[in-house]
Amino acid sequence: MVLPLFLKSVHSCFRKYSQSIDTITAVIKMKNKKKKSAIILTIAAVSLCLVAWLTKPETTNTTGSIASAKTTVKDIYHVEKQNAIRESLDNQIAEGSYSEDNALMVYNPFGTNTLSMYTYFTSTQGAKISYTIHVENKNIADFTRTLNSDYATTHEYQLIGLIPNQENTITLHMEYEDGTNRDVTYTYTCGSLKGSESIQLEMEEGTSREEVSDGLYVILGNDSDADDFMYYYDNNGILRGEVPIEGYRSHRLLFANDRMYYSISTNKMAEMDALGQVTNVFDLGNYDLHHDYVFDDNGDMLILATDTTKDTVEDMIIRLDVSSGAVSLVVDMGDLFTTYKASVYDKDNDELDWTHLNTIQWMGANEILVSSRETSTIVKIKDIDGTPEIDYMMGEKTFWEDSDYADLLLDKANSFTSQTGQHSITYVEDDTLADGQYYLYMFNNNFGYSSTNTAYDWSQLNIPTEVKAEDAVSKYYKYLVDEKKGTYTLVDAFDVPYSPYVSSVQNIGTNTIVDSGMAFNFQEYDSEHTLIRSFTMKGEKYIYRVYKYTFDNFYFNQ
Repeated sequence: MVLPLFLKSVHSCFRKYSQSIDTITAVIKMKNKKKKSAIILTIAAVSLCLVAWLTKPETTNTTGSIASAKTTVKDIYHVEKQNAIRESLDNQIAEGSYSEDNALMVYNPFGTNTLSMYTYFTSTQGAKISYTIHVENKNIADFTRTLNSDYATTHEYQLIGLIPNQENTITLHMEYEDGTNRDVTYTYTCGSLKGSESIQLEMEEGTSREEVSDGLYVILGNDSDADDFMYYYDNNGILRGEVPIEGYRSHRLLFANDRMYYSISTNKMAEMDALGQVTNVFDLGNYDLHHDYVFDDNGDMLILATDTTKDTVEDMIIRLDVSSGAVSLVVDMGDLFTTYKASVYDKDNDELDWTHLNTIQWMGANEILVSSRETSTIVKIKDIDGTPEIDYMMGEKTFWEDSDYADLLLDKANSFTSQTGQHSITYVEDDTLADGQYYLYMFNNNFGYSSTNTAYDWSQLNIPTEVKAEDAVSKYYKYLVDEKKGTYTLVDAFDVPYSPYVSSVQNIGTNTIVDSGMAFNFQEYDSEHTLIRSFTMKGEKYIYRVYKYTFDNFYFNQ
C-alpha cells in the first residue's frame, strides 16, 4: 500500500525533529485512450514543523499570529530538514514502481511553492515531458509548459501553476524518441493559499496589437504587515506560484549552477533547486541586505548591504561566496564620498540613510554601477577588488556643484533633466556600439527629494517634489553612455504611471515591463511604447519590483 509506506518513511525521517506531518489522501483519476480507471494515490504535504502553516487556521491580525506564521516559514529554510524531506522522497521512490500511468505525485513537499506538485516516474523509452493544468473555470486559461529536460527515461520535476480551491486536471504529455506521443491525465484538488493575494488580477488591455512576452511576472515585495511571499502571475494575471519567505522581501531572482537564488529576510539568501528543495541558506552575519544583488564573473554574489554595527544604513557592498558562505566587505560608500557624507552627517541619527543605494549592476573587469536614490545619482566604481574608486557619475550638476565630486560628473550630450529618485537601473552591452559605449535604462521616478540634504532645492528642475503631486508622471529612461567622450545621451523615454518611490523597468526583446509600485500597477508596452496589457493588484504599501522570468533551463525549456 502506498499510504503506509509513505507514512513510514516520512515518520522515520522526521522523528528526530519532532515535526508533524499532514498527509492528504486524494483520488487521482487517470485517463488514456485505451482505458479509464480511478486509482488512489497519496498526495503528501509536509508541514515542515508546524501543521498551522499548512492548515492556515483563522488568525486575528495581531503581532502574535504574524510571528507564529513567520516562525513556521523559518523551518522551510532549514537545510537539514529539507534534506530529510529529500530522503523521505528517495525512500518512497525506492519502495515503489512509478510509470507514466502511476506517477508519484507529492504536493509541495518542500513547502516552497503553495501551487506546486512534485512528480516522479520512469518511462521505458526516452521521452520529453510537457504538462497542462486545467480547471473548470472559463475565466482561467490553461497553463502549459515544457519541462526542462531532454529525452530521458527517469523523470523528476516540480509542476507549478496549480489553482487553489479548485480541482486541477494535470495532463502529462509524453513525446517519445520513436516519434509517438501519449497523454496521461491526473486530477488533484488544491487547497487554499497561505496568503491573501488575488488569484486573478484586474487586467486591462491596451491598444497595441503586439503580444506580451513569454514568462511569468514575479512580484517582488508586495510589502505589508502580513506574511511575506513572492508571487508568480501568468500573462492573463492568474496566480501560478506562491513562494513563502521569512520576511522583508525578495529583490530579484538569480540563476546559476542549476540553482535559483533569492533573499528571504533582511540578512539571509536562499539557494533552491528546480524541485523546490532549499539546498543552502546563507547568513550574512552583521550585515543586512537591501534592495539588490548580482553575480560577478567569479560566481560570487555582490549584495547591497547595511553594516548593523554602524550608525549609517544602505551604504555598503558586500561579497557572498556561494561556495563557502564566506561574507566580506567590498565597498564602503563612505570611503568614496568622505566629504559629502560629512556634510550631511547627523550625530543624532543612528540610522543615517545618506546615499540609499537601490541597484547594483556588474560591468565586468572589477567595475560596477550603483544607483543612489538619496542623491539621484548613478555612480560607476572601478577596481572594487583592489582600491575602490569613483570612475564617474551621472546626475544633476547643480546638486554636486561646489562639492569635491563635481568634476566626476559626465556631461549631457543633449538637453534633458537627469534621473531623479531612480530605481532599477540596468546595464546593457550591445555589439553594435563602439568601444567604451553602453546602454543604461531605468525607472526614473521623476521625484525630487533628499531627506538628508534638505538644502538642495529640487523644484529648480521643474519636477514633482510631492509624493501625491497632481498630474505627475514617472518616466522610462534610456541612456547611451560614452565613456571615452565622457557623455551620456537620453536616447529613449516615455511617461508611465507616477510612483515617487520604489518601482522597476525591464526590457524583454522589444517589449518593456514597467512596475509603478506605489500605484500597485504593472504594465507591458510594445516597442513603440504603446500599452499591450496592464495589471492592478491590491496591497498596503507598494509593489517593490516586478520582473518577468521565463524560468527556461530551470523549471522549463520553452
